[in-house]
Amino acid sequence: MKIAGIVAEYNPFHNGHAYHIEHTRAEREGEATHVVAVMSGYFTERGEPALADPFLRAKAALMGGVDLVIELPLPWTLSSAEHFALGGVQILDALSCVDMLSFGSECGSIEPLQKLAALLENERVNARMRGLLDMGISYAEARQKAVLEIAGEAMAALLDFPNNTLAIEYLRAIKKTGSSMTPYTVKRMGAGHDDMAPVGGMASASLIRDMVRSGRLVNTASYLPHAVCNLLSTAVQDGVCPADEALIERAVLAVLRRRPKEQLSTLPGLSEGIENRLHKAIAEAGSLEELYALIKTKRYPMTRVRRLVWNAFLGVTAAASEGMPPYIRVLAANEKGLEILRRAKDSDAKLPIVTRASQLDALDDRAKRFFTLECRAADMYALALPKPYPCGHEMTSKLERS
Repeated sequence: MKIAGIVAEYNPFHNGHAYHIEHTRAEREGEATHVVAVMSGYFTERGEPALADPFLRAKAALMGGVDLVIELPLPWTLSSAEHFALGGVQILDALSCVDMLSFGSECGSIEPLQKLAALLENERVNARMRGLLDMGISYAEARQKAVLEIAGEAMAALLDFPNNTLAIEYLRAIKKTGSSMTPYTVKRMGAGHDDMAPVGGMASASLIRDMVRSGRLVNTASYLPHAVCNLLSTAVQDGVCPADEALIERAVLAVLRRRPKEQLSTLPGLSEGIENRLHKAIAEAGSLEELYALIKTKRYPMTRVRRLVWNAFLGVTAAASEGMPPYIRVLAANEKGLEILRRAKDSDAKLPIVTRASQLDALDDRAKRFFTLECRAADMYALALPKPYPCGHEMTSKLERS
């Protein structure tokens, strides 16, 4: 048994994801026999409701070749690439049986990514970054400029691509956690991360989401595994997909207008008194797009602003994501996935493994607070669906099996 771990969003699962898994399993490549994915839940790293809820997306992942799907808790999902990667790696490492971490990258080679990851730990680079940040530019721009000045154009060019950037964060997370997982990368093929035009049989998740939300699911058939396309089609017919922030906009604005200024100061990822700008924008904005525009600065690019707003809406605090995730919550598994869970238990997993909500009663107060946060997120997410389901979805949802 060789177990590969993946950190993903599968929003939604598409042909590019299937390609990644295929090459993770292929002989003379990753050679994994089992695949476990840590996946975001109701909301995503880019700061928006996921297209479909985590149980439906986990079922799609099983159809696409994953054996076991574990949920990445909300405070790590609605966070920076660095923290998103760290949470995923911490959970995979906590299983105590994952042999390799597989991720996509535009460069398709592990060596330059490892060199860049090591460079970003260099104090000279970090000192230059701090100086550039003091000039008011974004973190991403400051990092790339510092690398360009110190290591040259070829190394800095790796940061032009989003999957390379996330790959570097996975490598840094492996080092930070002291994990024994071996990193492995698969070259990204087809359309780029946010490309709005397909390449061959592959389209970006952004394009697919746009098609589904605009009522053109039929046009996505070439870019999704057949079973996943059918699953999404049924979900659309049933009104449980797609989630759209436009349906929840007034609810978000209403909740934010009730947030006191001092509560905004507890949000994750704050700097430079941005809570003052946020508080003022909340009082003025009549729409989410207007709110995002009022908050956005050079230092705070749009994705970071969106995460800030959704964290404020859902009540996520900076303290919530300190330390390790509190448990390993299983969303879906097939027979091989159950073999992974048995191996994890035999290997003394570092975190409690949860397969049903009732098991949380036996865990500590921190774990219970996290699950309460997840339940709140699920109940709010439901309002973004064409046919909102009642509160309590997290308590009644069952482990997906295949």
